[in-house]
Amino acid sequence: MHPDIHSYNQQQLPAEQSICELLAKEIDGVLKKAESKIWHAHPVWFLEGNPIVGYSKLKDGIRLLFWSGQSFDEEGLQKEGKFKAAEKRYATVADINTKDLKRWLKKAIDIQWDYKNLVKRKGVLERLY
Repeated sequence: MHPDIHSYNQQQLPAEQSICELLAKEIDGVLKKAESKIWHAHPVWFLEGNPIVGYSKLKDGIRLLFWSGQSFDEEGLQKEGKFKAAEKRYATVADINTKDLKRWLKKAIDIQWDYKNLVKRKGVLERLY
């Protein structure tokens, strides 16, 4: 786990820290070739500079965000924002279904929209995979 992500996780309350640690472990386990870092104050994983997945602290728990998640065709993920992102929120570590999470992470590798060049393309997303 990236040291900055470990520090981020340690700053959370115990219940949320458990969620963050499990998410980071599972994400690192599937996205072995990904670069991870704190980006806009939250843990994010990138493939070839393209943001794939990350999580953040909200009032009611932890939000897991997949930048291309709306294209996964998964009922467990909710639309987020005006582009292609989808999210899942967790209030407790018991809420995490690791089987679903691993499936979503594998889809995150195979299904990507080009967020890396979104500004360059003036807000137009193009599908990479």
